Amino acid sequence: MILNTTKYSKKHKQILNDLVGKSFSFLESLKMKGVGSKRMIIGEVSPNLITYMNTVSDINYGNIELRKHGILIFINKGLKNFTWAIPYYHLVMYKTNGASIHAQGKFIHFKNTKTFKENKRFFNKMLNEKIKYDEQYNFQNIVL
Repeated sequence: MILNTTKYSKKHKQILNDLVGKSFSFLESLKMKGVGSKRMIIGEVSPNLITYMNTVSDINYGNIELRKHGILIFINKGLKNFTWAIPYYHLVMYKTNGASIHAQGKFIHFKNTKTFKENKRFFNKMLNEKIKYDEQYNFQNIVL
């Protein structure tokens, strides 16, 4: 789900909490050594996300925030801000000359630039959180 969060409201906060869980507390984020990525350059998006990108030749930026049950991708378009909420059970990530995040029939590709390389530790942390979430629903050991 993508929300226009230029003017943030309590309704948006409730929707995001329902989809991807509450944000980590201050102490939890300190223990994790941060829950947000640095700003990255968006290289390519799916056709249904083009409306959220700059139409002129401006560089599109985005960053990611970890939540307890998913991630938030923040996209800046001029003076407007959009937030894409992705629960962990929808999240699929590919490492292809940068990183490509797929969910809900959409994708966003972050370019392999200096800022992307600085976020390597963050992406490892994000994948570890997804693995922790998926292990809760491990049905391989069930005996019928």
